[in-house]
Amino acid sequence: MTPEGLDEEKLFAARLHAVRSRPYLATALFALHVVESRRVPTMAVDRHWRCYASPAFVARTPVEELAGVWVHEVSHLLRDHHGRSDRFAAEHGLTGPGERLRMNIAADCEINDDVFGDGLPEPEGAVRPGTLRLPEGQLMEDYLRGFRLGPGTDGFAWLDCGSGADGLERDWDPGPDGAHGLSAQERDAVRFRVAQGLTAHPGSAPKGWRRWAEDAFHPPQPWRELLGAAVRSAVSGPGAGEDYSYGRPSRRSAGLPGVVLPSLRRRPPRVCVVVDTSGSVSDGELGSALVEIAAIVHAVGGRRDLVSVLSCDAAAHVTGPLCRAEGITLVGGGGTDLRSGFAKALRRNPKPDVVVVLTDGQTPWPADRPPCRTVVGLFPRERSYDEDDPNHVPDDPPAWARVVAIG
Repeated sequence: MTPEGLDEEKLFAARLHAVRSRPYLATALFALHVVESRRVPTMAVDRHWRCYASPAFVARTPVEELAGVWVHEVSHLLRDHHGRSDRFAAEHGLTGPGERLRMNIAADCEINDDVFGDGLPEPEGAVRPGTLRLPEGQLMEDYLRGFRLGPGTDGFAWLDCGSGADGLERDWDPGPDGAHGLSAQERDAVRFRVAQGLTAHPGSAPKGWRRWAEDAFHPPQPWRELLGAAVRSAVSGPGAGEDYSYGRPSRRSAGLPGVVLPSLRRRPPRVCVVVDTSGSVSDGELGSALVEIAAIVHAVGGRRDLVSVLSCDAAAHVTGPLCRAEGITLVGGGGTDLRSGFAKALRRNPKPDVVVVLTDGQTPWPADRPPCRTVVGLFPRERSYDEDDPNHVPDDPPAWARVVAIG
């Protein structure tokens, strides 16, 4: 080792210290490939699990603090901060390195309460939620909604944990084709093994890591894509939007001279959306329902004339063709009985090929399967309450419905 070079012996001793302090992260810590770099202020990771270390930083930092930095950097990768940053940026139209710095700060706020302590001292300058007057124990996305860059964040302008923390590739990042990077399958395998170990032997692992392990096995569903896919699957399935027509004779007519047989033709499918407007559904969820109605129109090819909307609490109130989702008046606010909504939807002429129900699930369901495909978008509820029966638990949606959790 030259005086200017990276002290790998010290760096790897720090990794061993990190493994002893956080044994449940051992698989991930040893999966990182070290790259010497004078372009990072401390240590950083890219999304392909390379770890960049500044020789000057390693030289001046005690082994115990270096161990904490090891755990900090691998936490970004395990918690998929790069992927989550990309999704948040796309959803909110965020661009530029300034917004990515904000994501790096928010990601640090998420993980630092689980990194330091219990043998890993906190280095000077570590970002904590309290520094930004934010509560602890939240996720990166929650912190991003809670602060903006300004005078209170000037002290973090140096922060750079790499593309593994905020998703923005650096010019020193060799990308997916560079040496010693992990493939997507290898990265998933590392996360799975760490989550498996945490689930089987949680021990004294912090609450944030236990929550992460549970989510790794049961990841949140991309509900908007799933709802659109469920509707598209329903409207494209056999029997949906199909009828016999004499507009084009069947090819089998040639085998029966003098007889004209109809052919089975596919017409555009019709969708009826039943929106639960009972008192248990919040205004925010009704707003989400309008967004989903627009997505349903997109799923059927943009044909608004094929989508009708029915609002329903204890009775069906409004039905009609869809002009603009923003112009729909959702009437209700009483009790919940979506059976009346189903009944009115099925009495429409022409009859719908697909019924989509957006509800919190606190309703009785039809006893019989409707004669068309059904998709249920379910607003989440931890527990329901009934003034007359505190122990009441609503029925699950019927097995004949395709259920997608919303939110």
